Order: sequence, then structure tokens, then C-alpha cells
Amino acid sequence: MQAHLLRRETKNRGKKRIGRGGKRGTYSGRGIKGQKARSGHKIRPEIRDVIKKIPKKRGEHGGKLHSIVTKPAIINLSVLAKLPVGTIVTPEKLAELKFVRIVGKDPARSVKILGDGELTKAITVRGCIVSGSARAKIEKAGGTVTEKNAGTEKPGKKEKAEKSASAKK
Repeated sequence: MQAHLLRRETKNRGKKRIGRGGKRGTYSGRGIKGQKARSGHKIRPEIRDVIKKIPKKRGEHGGKLHSIVTKPAIINLSVLAKLPVGTIVTPEKLAELKFVRIVGKDPARSVKILGDGELTKAITVRGCIVSGSARAKIEKAGGTVTEKNAGTEKPGKKEKAEKSASAKK
């Protein structure tokens, strides 16, 4: 047997062309209208839409969906008013009393005291971020606020220059 004598047992069958009338009704199995009913229809893959949205979800172009910065636990003065007079308030003490839950490695950045509520007892606050109104109310009640650098402000050029000058000496 030679190559030019080879023949198929069955004839080639072409692909059935639908949507051109025929015996399958007016729509020929394509439904009514829509993208899939048109000739040459091709639906883009769904993953393409997902990939397109990744930069937006990551935060580019002003899209702010998720923050990667750990936010401090908020506690109001109304909660601190329940503490006895002369209490020294630290993030560790508040966590021990189950007022807040410390998240992250730096406990000083993990608690922020806000000025909602009234305070009549003198308390001492150490190592917490304190809002301006809370600071005023604590000091008005006779308490003190000693806030170590809780990372809220970046050191300016002067502080950097002074630090480098003292390191060289």
C-alpha cells in the first residue's frame, strides 16, 4: 500500500453552522440577543478581570482598600475614669486589665487614649499615644502624661543633625 492510496473510512464532517435559520427555530439554539448570540462571539476569561483589579486592591491610584499599618487600640477617658486615683496607666497595664489587646511588637504604638468622657481622678499615663483633648482633660484632673516617642512623628532634620553630631563626638 502506498500513501496516495490511503483513504478514510468515514467522510470529513464539517462543523454545524448554527444561527442561520434551519430547523432549530428562529434563534438556532443561541437564545435571544446578548454577546453569546452574536456571530464571532468570544468571551474574555474571568481571570483577566481579576488581574486587572490587583493594582487597585494593592492601593495604587488612590485605592485605599487595606491598610498594612497596624492601628492602635482605642480607649476613651470614660473607661479610664473607672480606675482608682493615682493609677499608672501603661499599655501593658491596660492589657492586663483586659481593656485593650496589644497588637504588634511595639506596645507604645498599640494604645491610643481619646478624650471621650470625663475624668475626675488624677492618673499618670506613660507610653501611650494621647490625643490633645485627652491630654488636656488628664492634666486638668491633676494627672500627668509622659509620652515617650510613640512613633507618631518622624524626627526632623534638626533632630537628625543633632543626633549625628553627638554620635561623632
